[in-house]
Order: sequence, then C-alpha cells, then structure tokens
Amino acid sequence: MVAICFYFQVHQPYRLRQYSVFEIGETNNYFDNHKNREIMKKVASKCYIPMNKLLLNLINKHKGTEKEFKISFSISGVALQQFEEYAPEVLESFKKLSETGCCEFLSETFYHSLSFIYSRREFEEQIIKHRKAIQKHFKQTPTIFRNTELIYSNEVAKEAEKLGFKGIIAEGIDRILGWKSPNFIYKPYNTKYIKLLLKNYNLSDDIAFRFSNRNWEEWPLTVKKYCNWLNKTNGCGEVINLFMDYETFGEHQWEDTGIFEFMENLPSEFLKRPENNFITVSEAIKLNVKETLDYPTLTSWADTERDLSAWLGNKIQKSSIEELYKLEEEIKLINDKQLIEDWRKLTTSDHFYYMCTKYFSDGDVHKYFNPYDSPYDSFIAFMNIIKDLRIRIKKKTPKIQYTNDV
Repeated sequence: MVAICFYFQVHQPYRLRQYSVFEIGETNNYFDNHKNREIMKKVASKCYIPMNKLLLNLINKHKGTEKEFKISFSISGVALQQFEEYAPEVLESFKKLSETGCCEFLSETFYHSLSFIYSRREFEEQIIKHRKAIQKHFKQTPTIFRNTELIYSNEVAKEAEKLGFKGIIAEGIDRILGWKSPNFIYKPYNTKYIKLLLKNYNLSDDIAFRFSNRNWEEWPLTVKKYCNWLNKTNGCGEVINLFMDYETFGEHQWEDTGIFEFMENLPSEFLKRPENNFITVSEAIKLNVKETLDYPTLTSWADTERDLSAWLGNKIQKSSIEELYKLEEEIKLINDKQLIEDWRKLTTSDHFYYMCTKYFSDGDVHKYFNPYDSPYDSFIAFMNIIKDLRIRIKKKTPKIQYTNDV
C-alpha cells in the first residue's frame, strides 16, 4: 500500500511601504495596504478561488467511496487576516473545504515568523494565537505542527511535543536521510511520542518547480507518467508526502501550463491501483514509525542548501532581526495592542527574505512579489521602521504588565 499526503502552504505577508527616514516619528503607517490588497486579489483570482473549487469538486466526487480524496493545509495567520480584509470569498471557500471532513488544517506561527530562533515565549504565543484562529474559522484544533518554511531540528520537535502536538513535518534532506527513504514515518531524536513526516522533495518539486520547464527532460509531465513514478514506491514506502506552496497552482505554474487539469485528473488515475489512497497529515502519523531520525541543526525547505541562509545569510538580515527582537520585552510591557500587532507583523520571515543577497543578481525566486528594487532598499525601510518603533516605545509609559493575551 502507498498513500499520498498532500499538504499545501498558504501565506501572504503584510508588505511594507518604502518607509523613508523623513517619516520616522511622523507616521506609523508601515504597511503598503494598496499593494497587499492588489496582490491578494490577484492571487485569489488566479489560485485560491479556482483551486479551492477544483479541490472541493474532487472531494465531492470521491466522497463516500472506499477511497476518498483528502488534503491538508497550513494557512498563516497574516494570510487569514488578509482574507478577511481583502478577499472574504477566499476564506468562505476554505471553510467549505473544512466542512467536508476531508480537509485538515495544521498549526504554525501566526505571523509566519522565525520566533523559534529568537524568542521561545513569542514562538509559543504565536502558536496559541494561530490555534485560536483555526478554531474560529474552521472549527478544528490542529494536532500537527509545521514551523515557518519547514524550519526544523531535534529541538524544534521537542518544543512541539512539549506544546502537545502529535506530529511535525520537515524537509526530507539527503544529507540527513542518507540511504533512508522520506516515504516512511519517523520518530524525532530524543522525543517521547511525537512523529515526523518528511517531504518527498523530488516528487513535490516535479509539480511545484519543474512542471512547466520545457528544458526538463521529463517535460511534459503527464498524469499517467507521474502516477507511474508514485506507484514505484509500493513496497519501498508507505506515504508520499507531497508538500508545496499552494500558489504553485495558477501563480507559480500558470493556468495555461495545464496545472489545473493535471491536478484534476491525478486522483482518479492514482486510485486505479486498489492499494493506493489519500490521507491527511494526522492520518499519516498513525502509521508505524520506521526508526529515529537525528536532525542536530536547523534545516528548512528553502533553496538547494536547505538551511536558514535565505533569511539569515548576511549581516543586514541578522542585524535587522536582532534589532527587532531586542524590542520585544519593552513592547510587551506596554499594554498597547496596536504596537504589539505592528511589531509582530514585522516578525514575518518575508521581510528578511527580501534582504537576501546570495542570488539577487540572478533575478531568481527571491524577487517573487518583492516590493523592493534591491535587498538594501528593504533593509533601509525596515530599519527606519525600527527607529520609529523606538520612538513610539519612549512615548508610552509601561503602566500595565503584558497579560499574555495572544
């Protein structure tokens, strides 16, 4: 038997304005509301609305049969907020998916942050806030955790277990796995009961990155060809974790590539084999553990390095995020919800991603939806905002202790 576990990441940051030095102390208007609305509307029309409709049709098509079609999502809290602000129809379409009973929602940090690295207190508070949002919108309480950008290590797993999660997901990295397969369930090192699901990056990236690449030797990727690759796992794996950004459909891979038709026809072709099925992440962790896996250092699903260099690879990235977290204690002593909210929106990992310099000259994915002409423009705007935050803090008197009201 082999099962497919589809997991889609849904995220849109609150992009910043080109906040200048002349605005410091004059305005707290940090976020580019026009740009955020424009991008949300664009992605909603190209991806979220048509893809949610397609998935709902697939679920209904197979509903009540022996082999149901199932999917899992992780939606960042800032994406949920923007659905409410700019595209409520998208939120409603996700609710319809949830109501089918074949769609599961995962837990993550509300602001899609790197808080695990810089503040365990903030890390936990963002998880609690995100859990409440998922309960509110989808009437589910997540049991599986995914850290921002699949940032993972033994320590992340231990922290997730301490917070009560039954499972956690990570990138299946060759240098960690060695000869082992990502198509089994593993136990994180030095944990008691939490289970680990690993992304099969080869089969995931065939869809997410290579699907429309005419220079790829396997182009065009047909449903039959892809299912033949999936079926080869029978006997040497139990679950194929296909993890990818949801914007793969319609945004990264445009509609005219045939990506929607591919996804529409995939379940029926895959289910022609009686031993095949689809499962959610919480169903996947019910499978038996193969063995223990040791991830001693932090990893991610980004770039070929699978490390944190996309966000923390240069001095401007490190200094900006360090300056941001230096403000945490003071801000939380001030009982000002707007100040805390603004600070937390700045913890979103995308702000530091835009400062990445390692591939900037190549014009790669780091420029995707990037509002800045260069990483240095991003850094300047961000640090100007930090300076304004310091002024706001000085103007406030910390009369009321922060109450942990996340």
